[in-house]
Amino acid sequence: MNHAVSSAETEKLVESDRAHLWHHLTPHKGFSEGKDPLVITRGEGMRVWNQAGKEHLDAVSGAVWTVNVGYGRESIANAVRDQLIDMCYFAGSAGTIPGIQFAEKLIEKMPGMSRVYYSNSGSEANEKAYKMVRQISALHHDGKKHKILYRDRDYHGTTITALSSSGQMERKAQYGPFTPGFIEVPHCCEYRCQYDDTTDYGVKAAREIETIIQREGPDTVGSIVLEPVTAGGGVITPPEGYWETVQEICKKYGVLLHIDEVVCGLGRTGTWFGYQHYGIKPDIVTMAKGVASGYAAISCTVTTEEVFDQFKSDDDPMGYFRDISTFGGCTSGPAAALENMRIIEEENLLENTIEMGEYLLDKLRGLQNKHKCIGDVRGKGLFCGAELVTDRRTKEPMPESVMAAIQADCMGQGVIIGRTNRSLVGLNNTICLSPALICTTDDLDQIVEAIDNAITNQASDYN
Repeated sequence: MNHAVSSAETEKLVESDRAHLWHHLTPHKGFSEGKDPLVITRGEGMRVWNQAGKEHLDAVSGAVWTVNVGYGRESIANAVRDQLIDMCYFAGSAGTIPGIQFAEKLIEKMPGMSRVYYSNSGSEANEKAYKMVRQISALHHDGKKHKILYRDRDYHGTTITALSSSGQMERKAQYGPFTPGFIEVPHCCEYRCQYDDTTDYGVKAAREIETIIQREGPDTVGSIVLEPVTAGGGVITPPEGYWETVQEICKKYGVLLHIDEVVCGLGRTGTWFGYQHYGIKPDIVTMAKGVASGYAAISCTVTTEEVFDQFKSDDDPMGYFRDISTFGGCTSGPAAALENMRIIEEENLLENTIEMGEYLLDKLRGLQNKHKCIGDVRGKGLFCGAELVTDRRTKEPMPESVMAAIQADCMGQGVIIGRTNRSLVGLNNTICLSPALICTTDDLDQIVEAIDNAITNQASDYN
């Protein structure tokens, strides 16, 4: 089916875009020199169409790992429409029917968790968690237990405080000074091991967290925020023993464990949440992107009852969580999220994610055998990465210019892939794939074939 708009409409759209839109994460100089901005006009299933009617297979679920159940879901659109007619909005100081219903449904998927706080972006969800930690410190620890640990290469959002907790220096560049009290701990990328001896790497990487807690003073550290699988930092899966050791350390020092599921949540890794692969019990879980598959804005900060109880006070009139998210009161988000969850359940998309994820990893390992410049392949479910190097022995990272050329080559073939992009100094060399949970082997074959061709065309000097 041809989804092109007329040439006159296309020209008008492109010129209006060029004149008025400020695109995310995009250098605009090229647009003033005649380069056309990309305009996406339609989506269906795994595919999107641009302003010229060209079809692309989307291997990154909306470019930022969001559209988990695919494009064109009429039932989600109808659920949102119907809800907006009944009740579009009321401030979060009161409940609404879809807000109550989705909170109950969500908690059913998260044993041990209890309370859901709504906002509307991953950055905001994490900000809420940080405010909770800081207020708990003020209420119960004389303000001393306020420090928040974060991990090198992890990312937790775009606001100043969320950036303060992000381990991606190129994302942070030029936006300081940052919020004080955030302390970095080492990454856990086994391929980029920090130690001469790689034995028990996962335990070693986790023990570094304990060393930093001891250095800072256990009575000053309130929480640690970690992605279950590091996302934009290179699709880093945790090594064996890592999460168990982190959990042990948090319990030992009374540090709240905050898991950032903004990318991995709602099925991306083959379980409802990424942390559920590892048998850990977090105190706080944040989520956003896949919660409603991009059909409405919604994020959640979910806590245990023990965390919630720390904001109950009969004596202190300031002792409750004095926070609001204006658009956390929109009913479209939980209405879309309810239907999104129903689709995942009824279409067995968690099972499909596991099966297709194994297939994709196997195909990528096949490419690794073919192309010497693929140094490492890693992933969990339908969240996979391939790290490219100029030399397997030295692990010298592939230049970012070559990575950009590979991505552009895939785009030219009609496949949209992701990559680490101006995030990590000298290490923006990972192809990132997160196709929708509905994908088939045919879709994955097309994605891998495009990458194969692009590496052959653009990185032949390193093969």
